[in-house]
Amino acid sequence: MTDPSTGAARSYGDRDPDALARRAGARANPDRDQHFLVDDRVLDRIPTYLPAGADTSHLLEIGGGAGALTDRLLAAVGAGGDDEGRVTVIERDGTFAAFLREEFAAAVDDGSLAVVEGDALEVTLPPFTACVSNLPYGVSSEVAFRLLPEKRPLVLMFQAEFAERMVASAGEPEYGRLSVSAQHYADVEIAEHVPKEAFDPQPAVESAVVRCIPRDPDYAVDDEAFFLRFVKALFTQRRKTVRNAIRNTAHISGLDAPEAVVDAADEDLLRRRPGSLEPAAFAELAAIARDHGSPTEA
Repeated sequence: MTDPSTGAARSYGDRDPDALARRAGARANPDRDQHFLVDDRVLDRIPTYLPAGADTSHLLEIGGGAGALTDRLLAAVGAGGDDEGRVTVIERDGTFAAFLREEFAAAVDDGSLAVVEGDALEVTLPPFTACVSNLPYGVSSEVAFRLLPEKRPLVLMFQAEFAERMVASAGEPEYGRLSVSAQHYADVEIAEHVPKEAFDPQPAVESAVVRCIPRDPDYAVDDEAFFLRFVKALFTQRRKTVRNAIRNTAHISGLDAPEAVVDAADEDLLRRRPGSLEPAAFAELAAIARDHGSPTEA
């Protein structure tokens, strides 16, 4: 497809991130949780971390900024071509939302790009097929757990420490509520560690790209909200035995009869500590808690 104003073929995927920032006329503001990825090599690699065969007909980006990753995503969906897909960007900063519409006006005009100005925790998400984003780190947990239940492939940039917790296995020091909750929805892996020098302005921490491939867990959960609340409760007492954690966190999990849960649970599980339990063991305990603990609704 050609640009009707110039007759030239539209091209995406090679815009210089520094030049984009200059054209935007505004620098990223770390006080607003803005750290723009400016390393071309990392930007080029990020879309390739989508799983093979992933549906890229409608990609979602959260936190578009000056558009360096947006440019790569438009290339990934073939914007301007015969079999083009779409990209939707959610950007809460009005200055950058306006710039994205101006910079990628041709894509907006032909329907390849939609720019939604608003908070990603509040706006209605479009029916996307995959999400690729450099997330604002201050709300990365909240955004991730808004996206994970959608059961779509995700490629997301996080603080490295957060990413390590997402992928940790039972028994590892980083393993916790985040690990169990994320892995409940998807196979989660770190695709790449990213140094702070890849950003402008540089954050205080290292970063990592995480790939989440949705799948159903190998255990049954009848009440997902209670399961996640129960996991959260037990990990507030991670150094206690499971027996004592159940007793001490009834106010968090909402159990009216924690002793009944303890009486019904397997003794081997009760002797262990939350950090040693696989997600399936949490599911087993949560089911017992639902059946015997008379939980109240959150």
